[in-house]
This record gives sequence, C-alpha cells and structure tokens, in this order.
Amino acid sequence: MNQTLGKAEKLKSKIVISKLFEEGRSVKNFPIKLVYLPLTNDAKHHLAAFSVPKRSFKLAVDRNRLKRLLREAYRTNKHLLAEEKTPYALMFIYLGRKKFSLPELEKSIQKILIKFREQE
Repeated sequence: MNQTLGKAEKLKSKIVISKLFEEGRSVKNFPIKLVYLPLTNDAKHHLAAFSVPKRSFKLAVDRNRLKRLLREAYRTNKHLLAEEKTPYALMFIYLGRKKFSLPELEKSIQKILIKFREQE
C-alpha cells in the first residue's frame, strides 16, 4: 500500500465535515478521538482530517506541530485500514493538554484504528 498522504486523501469539504459531526460515530483512545462516517459518494480512499483545539494550545506553532505529528502517525499506520471496503471520512481530534511525542501518538493511532476496524 502507498504510504503517502496526498491531496486526494485529505478531508476538506465543509459539507462532509458538518455531516461527520452531526451523524458520525466516535472511538477514543487518549489523547486522540476519532470521529468517522461512511462516505456515500464515489470516493476511492478514506478521507482524513486532523484537529487540535485552540483551547488546549494557544500558540499556533504548537497546534501545527501536533497536527503534523498526527498526520505522520496516520500516514505510517493507514495500512491497518486496507481491508475496509467502503471509504470513510475520518476526523482525528487531539484531546490531550500536554504535547506527546511521535511514538506515543503512533501507538494511540494504532489502537484507535484497530478499535475502528473491530466496530465496523
């Protein structure tokens, strides 16, 4: 499987994002929460977005760094979703109040993706 996270795999549609928060289901594994919703359109890939709340991290530098780490952790572990037939819209939300390192975030992402696979 391709280990890139290209433009076609990023969730950008405001309509899909609002629908995701209205109708989506969620899985938690501290410090990350995953909100997901099956896509009904002709998407070929899972679409992923990443969020770090301003309430927890006031500086944009900190928020952007955590988002980069989340994207990297997802990119290296998205092979865990390879068996899923239907594409999903995925939103990863950072819940922690302190900064975690990349290995800690990778473990959390792996656990969340395994929980997600078991639920669906």
